[in-house]
Amino acid sequence: MVKKNLDITGMHCASCSAVIGKALTKTKGVKNANVNLTTNKATIEFDESKTDLDKLIGVVIKKGYGAKKSTDSSLEKDFKKRKEEYKQKKFEFGLSLIFSLPIFILGMFFMNNPIPYQSIIMWILATPVQFYIAWPMYKSTWSALKGKSANMDSLIVMGTTAAYIYSVYAVLSGHGHVYFEASAVLITIILLGRLLEERAKGKTSEAIKKLIGLKPKMAIVIRNGKEEKISVDDVVVGDIIIVKPGEKIPVDGIIVEGHSSIDEAMITGESIPVEKTIGDAVIGATINKHGSFKFKAEKVGENTTLSQIIKLIEDAQGSKAPIQRFADTVAAYFVPGVLIVALITFLIWMLMGAGFEKSIISSVAVLVIACPCALGLATPTAIMVGTGKGASKGILIKGGEALETAHKISTIVLDKTGTITKGEPEVTEYVGKDVLLIAASLEKGSEHPLAEAIVKAGPESKNLFKVDKFEAIPGHGVSGKIGVKKYYLGNVKLMKDNEINYSTYEKQVQKLEAAGKTVMILATNKEAIGIIAVADTIKSTSKKAIADIRKMGLKVYMITGDNDRTAKAIAKDVGVDGYFAEVLPQDKAEHVKNLQKKGSIVAMVGDGINDAPALAQAEVGIAMSSGTDVAMEAGEIVLMRDDLADVERAIRLSKMTMSKIRQNMFWALVYNIIGIPIAALGFLNPVLAGTAMALSSVSVVSNSLLLKVKKL
Repeated sequence: MVKKNLDITGMHCASCSAVIGKALTKTKGVKNANVNLTTNKATIEFDESKTDLDKLIGVVIKKGYGAKKSTDSSLEKDFKKRKEEYKQKKFEFGLSLIFSLPIFILGMFFMNNPIPYQSIIMWILATPVQFYIAWPMYKSTWSALKGKSANMDSLIVMGTTAAYIYSVYAVLSGHGHVYFEASAVLITIILLGRLLEERAKGKTSEAIKKLIGLKPKMAIVIRNGKEEKISVDDVVVGDIIIVKPGEKIPVDGIIVEGHSSIDEAMITGESIPVEKTIGDAVIGATINKHGSFKFKAEKVGENTTLSQIIKLIEDAQGSKAPIQRFADTVAAYFVPGVLIVALITFLIWMLMGAGFEKSIISSVAVLVIACPCALGLATPTAIMVGTGKGASKGILIKGGEALETAHKISTIVLDKTGTITKGEPEVTEYVGKDVLLIAASLEKGSEHPLAEAIVKAGPESKNLFKVDKFEAIPGHGVSGKIGVKKYYLGNVKLMKDNEINYSTYEKQVQKLEAAGKTVMILATNKEAIGIIAVADTIKSTSKKAIADIRKMGLKVYMITGDNDRTAKAIAKDVGVDGYFAEVLPQDKAEHVKNLQKKGSIVAMVGDGINDAPALAQAEVGIAMSSGTDVAMEAGEIVLMRDDLADVERAIRLSKMTMSKIRQNMFWALVYNIIGIPIAALGFLNPVLAGTAMALSSVSVVSNSLLLKVKKL
């Protein structure tokens, strides 16, 4: 199975996307087809041995729409194309207005006192609007009819053509009122609605536009010993790149020389610049604030963090939330249903003796008011604004499904290491004279993570003692000679094996170990002279974040491979509802499954490869970007900041977005439920119906855009 995208043209409403989606899904070899009205894209999963893109493009064209293969560089082209389409719609509306305004004035203000040849003048002005400006609607209708389906254009074409033909009959026969202003003004209003819709839809994708705008254009690389200014597109992995103060970092990489503070706000949402030095990773498109440095390019082109974020947001905005299926189902049956209602309206008015004119105008109003545009825009516009808002705060949501599911979460499982804690050991306490100096001197030769923590906490390397006869004792500690004295640094077992008295510190050791810390005793070959406690410390934001999540009414559990004593101490400190300790990596997903069996909707938060199965098992996997690529791939939500507070923000964003979708759905449906009977009863003329239809679509998009001003 492969997944490919098509760019679709000619869609105007939910029924359009539903017709295309249905046709593609029915095609042999297609597993799934997702057609998005807002992004004008179709994402198709299919078996290449049974069908290909050319056949699928043919299926779309047969239904009366345009289609072509999306390319990797199509994002920027999409925005350019959308701009051109907006210009074209503006031109069509302007031209239609030039013809329609005089018709409207004649029809409305000279109704009782007509000027000579008024009806003929109106006929002449209405004809180009009906058959030139509205011609794309006729083509769309014809193609849909050939494919045994109907769309929004079908409703408009049938309604306006009926009004136009009746008016021609009235002019030629000399009997009845002409409705040229109804057909021409209606087409103009529909074009205005589409113009406003296009403009509003453009605003929903501003998040991606801004990210694309962040991409640096040039880079200074060192090649053949010389500095060379080249296009970012020409940078290759392994290039050494120079970055000066105030410049954007061209691609992702690792600093090899120099240091600086870097503004990473556009990627992480974190406003405080981050200090970077040799060995630290830098992200493309972030801004170098002060120092100059050189770095080695690690990820270029489409593999950079920024490009991956853009791709992720694009995929999310092109995806559908499960709630959208309801709108698609309604739209698929809606247009044929409306055509039947319009026909029944016409027949009932005729049977009641209202005459042909009243019957046709009432049925035209039904056709116009019923267009399901607003219903089709209700979900995708809210998802686009929601995912865009999340991205601006460093919360990347991979799809509509994750966005919808997140608001239902009842339980959150947090991995301990790297999620609640910093993920690296630190010296938290030490007792004894010169204990850090001696311990750091001994551990300088060790590669153990605890040794690194002690060396980091100790004095500068140049101030450390020279150690002779260094020995690492696996599972126990280390020993070595400083001058003539031999020292031991390690656990209680090391002291007992070497018959060293540590009774002076025994109670302190027990107390620190009860708090979940690893304690090392420093001793000569006779007695203990000090202790050092090392622990993976809790992030400064973890306690408040967990408290905020619990305030939302969610249960919070911690999961860790650590021993029960350490897990219990940390769980108590951060205030979770419960914890799972001594869990093997492969068993984490099982614990998530057990919670699900009890009826919980679970979100798993993690950052390591060992968290990936649990992230995939949970209804919503939330990955910390400080973690591995595997974890980020498995998670439906990626947090660019290393901060648990963003878990609560992501859930809040989901609730806000779903609230907007429900509001949009409600008003779109209520509008049609109320509007169709009013039109059928003859209380609504086609022009007013067209205005109401256009306003409903614009109001739905505007309501989605209100998400932008909500505080997150």
